[in-house]
Amino acid sequence: MAATAAVAVFFMAAWLDQPLPVFGFDEGPDQPIAFPHTVHVQDLGIDCTFCHRNVTSGDAATIPAVGLCMSCHVVMGKDKPEVDKLRDFQDSGQAIDWVRVHRVPDHVQFVHEAHVQRFSGTKTVVEAVRDTATEIRLLEAEKIQPGARVGDTLDVLPSATCSICHGDVGSMIKVKQVRSLKMGDCVDCHRKNSAPTDCTTCHY
Repeated sequence: MAATAAVAVFFMAAWLDQPLPVFGFDEGPDQPIAFPHTVHVQDLGIDCTFCHRNVTSGDAATIPAVGLCMSCHVVMGKDKPEVDKLRDFQDSGQAIDWVRVHRVPDHVQFVHEAHVQRFSGTKTVVEAVRDTATEIRLLEAEKIQPGARVGDTLDVLPSATCSICHGDVGSMIKVKQVRSLKMGDCVDCHRKNSAPTDCTTCHY
C-alpha cells in the first residue's frame, strides 16, 4: 500500500504541477545533440531571437533548422563530437528530432509574440499592474533582472522575456521545464498582469 501511495503521489504531483525532484525526473530530457546553451548564450553572447527567430512575430518560438546551425559550424567546432553529429544530420538531409521540453495541451493556443510584446520595452517595476504598456510586476521583473526593485525602470529586450516562463535557459546544460504551465498558472498570471481571462483568449 505504501508503494502504491508513493507512486500515486508522484504521478499526481507531475499531473498537477511538475515531477518531484527525485531520481532525475525533474531534469530535462536527453536530446539527439547535447546543445549547450551555456556556451552559445553565456560565452558567445548569442541572443535567443537569433536562433528562435519566430518568437517575436508568431505563435511558436520555432527551433532553428540544421542549416542555421551550420552557418556557424561549417568552420567552428570541428573537434567536437556533438558538432560532428550536427554535420551528419546536414549531410543526410534529415531534420533533428528534438525532444520537446515545454508542452501545453493541443486545445490551448499559446502565442509567443503577444507575450514577448507585452513584457518587452521600457517598463516600470510595480507591485500591481495597472498600465500594461508601461508597467511590469515585480515577480516577472525579478526573473528578467534579479535584484529588480519596485520603482526601477527596466529596458527589457524581447529575448529577456523568455526567462519569465522558461527560466534562465542560458545557464542550463540541459533545458528543463521550470514552470507548471498548467491552466491555473496561466490564468493566475493573466489576472495579476491585467490580461484577459476569457476562455476564448487561449481556447479557440
